[in-house]
Amino acid sequence: MDPAAATLTPSPAVVPAGSPMAALTLANVMYEKKGAIAYVTVNRPKVLNALNTPTWADLRTAFEDARDDAAVRGVILTGAGNKAFIAGADISELAHATAIEAQRSSRFGQEVLDLIENLGKPVIAAVNGFALGGGCETAMACTIRIAVDSAKFGQPEVTLGLVPGGGGTQRLPRLVGKGRALQLILSGEMISAQEAYRIGLVNEIVPAADLIKRAEALLTKIASNAPIAVKFALEAANKGLETSQNEGLLLEASYFGLCAATEDKREGTSAFLEKRAPQFHGR
Repeated sequence: MDPAAATLTPSPAVVPAGSPMAALTLANVMYEKKGAIAYVTVNRPKVLNALNTPTWADLRTAFEDARDDAAVRGVILTGAGNKAFIAGADISELAHATAIEAQRSSRFGQEVLDLIENLGKPVIAAVNGFALGGGCETAMACTIRIAVDSAKFGQPEVTLGLVPGGGGTQRLPRLVGKGRALQLILSGEMISAQEAYRIGLVNEIVPAADLIKRAEALLTKIASNAPIAVKFALEAANKGLETSQNEGLLLEASYFGLCAATEDKREGTSAFLEKRAPQFHGR
């Protein structure tokens, strides 16, 4: 983590003694675990779940716990209420930031989103409304994006005299192509969920009543597969995008070889040959 981020003050976390992280309580994020799924909900509905420094810190705490809990096989990230996933940065905080403070804030947010993107477990963004600025950037850091049909996406930073600071200039071109990304970034315009789906920013559009159920169903399907293979597939895709195709292919072959040495590979291939469902244990 950037040493400068150490000056940021997280909201208080309360962890009962003798049960580390079992009932993690955060000021701006709701965090709970049900079975193999962790649920992270940005909980500032009065300001459309806008991101301020304590909220970024709460997200980091929640996702660190999800990463470190072997029982968690995936995460659903959403926003409280029915209007916004995350409507962007908290302008009341941003308006008074100095150049140095803004740079530190950007790096801190980027580090949290890197944590989400490289969690080693799938993270589904359940986009239930506005996903603008930092909200769009947060969704892009997730593995898969499912949106309600009324959701809106955009990077409006230029309308505030800024540029995207949470990875928007980097992840958006990788997801939708440079031309479409620059149109969104330079115009600051919002697009509908349908347009986001058309350009590849969103994986699926579902009715609002089905949003969490669909995310749960998808994570349940992913969790039925070998955990080590899922982790390595995520790493190969993420790291491979940062290299040439030839280097990415070498990385893929390495992960393929590592998977071949696991008990899960032996179980998976045996189950296939024996025409039964595999029982994976992450070994």
